[in-house]
Amino acid sequence: MESQDKNTTQRLPETHRKIILFPLPFQGHINPMFQLANILHIQGFKITIIHTQYNSPNHSSYPQFHFRAIEDRFSEVDHLRSTNRDPSYYIKYLNRSCEDPFKDCLTELLDEEPVACLIADAMFYFTQAVADELKLPRMVLRTSSLGCAIGYGAIPFSSKEGRFNLTKQASR
Repeated sequence: MESQDKNTTQRLPETHRKIILFPLPFQGHINPMFQLANILHIQGFKITIIHTQYNSPNHSSYPQFHFRAIEDRFSEVDHLRSTNRDPSYYIKYLNRSCEDPFKDCLTELLDEEPVACLIADAMFYFTQAVADELKLPRMVLRTSSLGCAIGYGAIPFSSKEGRFNLTKQASR
């Protein structure tokens, strides 16, 4: 365990196990992922961050981590942000444009050394299929607030139709 006081931090010995993390490239997603990465690093894990080119983290601020950038083609739609305020558009776009580069990068990393698991942002939904194909355990980090969780619970969902039903009142 790490002992932390104002002047010292001790890290557990390295486990020689690598964990790969993949945050969505927005601040509310990057910061919690990096906080988790720091906790895991202190516990002795080697950390590799796969990140998009858009909103790329400053590698020199995290010398304890290894970084791999992947092509995201976000520059092709970034100019639309002033007119298209729908966040789901950009999330869907990133899921489509990052799948192949992510799979290629992850395959390379798996060839280098064993990986304990992948921790991906929950909004990168394509990562489950990639992890399954590569037989790599995957966990997700959901970075939404308690308010979002309560809101999701309050909206009626039709599993038969696979969509939210906003026209009917939820039965209590």
